[in-house]
Amino acid sequence: MLSPSPNFQQPSQTRAIVLLAVAGFASQAMVRSADSILPQIAHDLSVTIGAASIAVWAYSLVHGSMQLVIGPLGDRFGKYRSVAVACAGAAVFVALCGVTPSLPLLTVARIASAAFAAWIIPMGMAYIGDVVPYANRQHVLARYLSGQITGQLFGQAAGGILGDWLGWRAVFFILAGFLAVAAIALARELASNPLTHPPARKGPRPSFVRENKVVLGNPWARLVILTAFIEYGVMFGAFAYVGADLYARFGLSFSVVGLIIGTFAVGGLIYAGSAPLLVRRLGQPGLAACGGLVLAAAYLLLGFAPHWWLAPIAVMFIGLGFYMLHNTLQTNATQMSPEARGTAVGLFSAALYLGQTAGVGAMAPVIDRAGAPPVFMAAALLLAGLGAGFGWCLRRHNAHR
Repeated sequence: MLSPSPNFQQPSQTRAIVLLAVAGFASQAMVRSADSILPQIAHDLSVTIGAASIAVWAYSLVHGSMQLVIGPLGDRFGKYRSVAVACAGAAVFVALCGVTPSLPLLTVARIASAAFAAWIIPMGMAYIGDVVPYANRQHVLARYLSGQITGQLFGQAAGGILGDWLGWRAVFFILAGFLAVAAIALARELASNPLTHPPARKGPRPSFVRENKVVLGNPWARLVILTAFIEYGVMFGAFAYVGADLYARFGLSFSVVGLIIGTFAVGGLIYAGSAPLLVRRLGQPGLAACGGLVLAAAYLLLGFAPHWWLAPIAVMFIGLGFYMLHNTLQTNATQMSPEARGTAVGLFSAALYLGQTAGVGAMAPVIDRAGAPPVFMAAALLLAGLGAGFGWCLRRHNAHR
């Protein structure tokens, strides 16, 4: 069996990772698409929007919970193979979402699709960690992120547009088509490219519990996972209320609010395009610290903005600052326990979902009592401190390697 080449420019390796980015696009589009078509689902199935929202939050709950178990299985059966199978399974159940006649059946189909889709992005990251040398990995992960970012933008914007034009069921059929194409392409790559095969492993494989102990027994891994939990909790605990704040403060329509929130993805794409230059100029510690500062400045601008047209600028810079910090965390997550990389990335991803859930819930009482600006100011201070703190820890960690 061939071992991965350290040269990322090898065509077969490049193609393999591009296809993972396509799978990430389809997965992330599916996560956000139901948000936009929720009113149509409720009307067509004769339920309230509140009742129909189970199709959204049940998906998120299962998607996040699966992160705790997928890592050891990905390490055991092969990460690339796991992504290909996950895309195929998700395609089947997403298509079933489009034909379900009732809310309970739609919810079951959404839960099943989440159980498959949860594998796609973390196992893609772990595969990149296996085959791309650490010195080049952040650049490659940034390009891989572009698939997820465009998928998020497509899911939020196109979900509503396609829903209005073709109906909510067609949205699921189109997403299933994306996933099916990704599954076929990944399967062909798996059959023809030795670099997609898991390396031969000597000796017996460790158990599920053993692999988790390996990761959580590493102090650096615990720090990265804790930082990711706080980052997502603060970042998305505040960002979840941006739309409601713009609507309440400036009286903007929901369409305009949606477009403004979509500029977050624009900031992410700016980062993806400039990542090699930023990493070269700032280094990982500087990138984390500067990302925290950009986030702080953007959230303060958003909180004190006297005019609505400043909001898209602020949200775009929130996207840029977030990916500067988050991509640095992602890169370290792929290297914090190389001997159990799939498990490590799975635990990292679980921390993100748990952090987001905790952050949104913790900030809700503040929003109700004092409005969004105090939440944005608190997020600015916490994220600036988090970026600086992780940058300092990363500099010390690198010095002691």
